[in-house]
Amino acid sequence: MNQQALRDILQQTGAAAIAVSGGIDSLTLACIAVETCPDTQVFHALSPAVPEAATERVRRFAQERNWPLHIIDAGEFTDPDYLNNPVNRCFYCKSNLYAQIARNSDLPIFSGTNLDDLDDYRPGLIAAREQQVRHPYVEAQMSKADIRVAARELGLGEIAELSAAPCLSSRVTTGIKIVAKELHLIDRVEATLRNALGDIPIRCRRIPEGYQIQIDTETLQQMDEEQYQALQAKIHPLLQSESQLLPEIEPYTRGSAFVHDKVAAHEATHEETI
Repeated sequence: MNQQALRDILQQTGAAAIAVSGGIDSLTLACIAVETCPDTQVFHALSPAVPEAATERVRRFAQERNWPLHIIDAGEFTDPDYLNNPVNRCFYCKSNLYAQIARNSDLPIFSGTNLDDLDDYRPGLIAAREQQVRHPYVEAQMSKADIRVAARELGLGEIAELSAAPCLSSRVTTGIKIVAKELHLIDRVEATLRNALGDIPIRCRRIPEGYQIQIDTETLQQMDEEQYQALQAKIHPLLQSESQLLPEIEPYTRGSAFVHDKVAAHEATHEETI
């Protein structure tokens, strides 16, 4: 891993504005950056697309570590291009986020993007490039596994083992409009499942027919009928007034709400970001 390379980069740059979502990548980066340069600023966007648990996690970290935390409204929910949920929705999300951080800080903006992210379709990277956002993990050649090691060495406890948790809008099938009320419902359903099952891959997806529930395949396979029914009894009351379809619980499939030509989209993004 290249944690020393990361610290060297942060030291050379000095104070920066860190975009912190509440996941392991950005939280770990903020911890190291503030430790390296106390004048670093931490920005977190309060949004219907951000799980409440993530915002609470950021606030807790900021209080415990005396971070200079700035809570902002990135403004994506006033952007019709974002709300229409096109295949490149993340471009509009990140464009709004980085522009709002730039309005509140003159410091260079850093993101928690790591090497593994470069192998996926991420139009937000185009927005980052357009607004000159830097990715210190990428510069230091750090992967997600490296970040987990760094988080453990920093004594971040459960943060080091957090499962991936992209924004709640990623649960909405491409082309279905983003609605704040529906994202709040998705967050409640996932929080209910996580309270029952722990921090495993869990998704409540908004699909054309209503909602779809997915959980970690191994956990689902180990569940007996009584446990399965008990879990359904927890989530169906949350969904029955919002959806004609009361879903079965299915195995987790990464990115299944994302509808696009994966090969062409990846190639287009790769050309924009190399």
